Amino acid sequence: MIKILLVEDDLSLSNSVFDFLDDFADVMQVFDGEEGIYEAESGVYDLILLDLMLPEKDGFTVLRELRQKGITTPVLIMTAKESLDDKGHGFELGADDYLTKPFYLEELKMRIQALLKRSGKFSENSLVYGDVTVNLATNEVRVADHEVEFLGKEFDLLVYFLQNQNVILPKNQIFDRIWGFDSDTTVSVVEVYVSKIRKKLKGTQFVKNLSTLRSVGYILKNAE
Repeated sequence: MIKILLVEDDLSLSNSVFDFLDDFADVMQVFDGEEGIYEAESGVYDLILLDLMLPEKDGFTVLRELRQKGITTPVLIMTAKESLDDKGHGFELGADDYLTKPFYLEELKMRIQALLKRSGKFSENSLVYGDVTVNLATNEVRVADHEVEFLGKEFDLLVYFLQNQNVILPKNQIFDRIWGFDSDTTVSVVEVYVSKIRKKLKGTQFVKNLSTLRSVGYILKNAE
């Protein structure tokens, strides 16, 4: 499931967005700029919804610091500030989209989907990597013409790799993304599941291009 970081200090609006997106995304709610930066740095989110008028640090400062730290997660600004100067400043700092309050929740979801498609994090159909095809609607994985069974976290991990090609993925980040912060297992489970995936996709370009970075994590190089 898509992971979204929602940085909004208006509790009523935050809860409304959370409830509306519940069947589409796993949403983490935070309520000030400092916490927003802390969460965003974890690297597990596909998109950040960012208010501008925040306690501790305002949204412009949050966005500036995230981009300075090299965090490229798409950011959609949600704010009551509607002047052209404010919008221009947001885009200059690295925002990807801008939605003025009040807004329709349906429009918010459409903008989220558009940003995720643009960044390669969301597809309504399938992911293809060499001779490996993943159907996101049916959770079916095929190698050439043969179906290969992927269950639960195996499927989630495979999709995460495919959606983050040429990106170094630390083990801790993978663990937080796939198993969750509150999981009662340990980070070593990542190695176990990577091994399972390699066995199931043995001989494919995916396995050839999935490299282990000692003491760090993994990287899946772009398909040739």
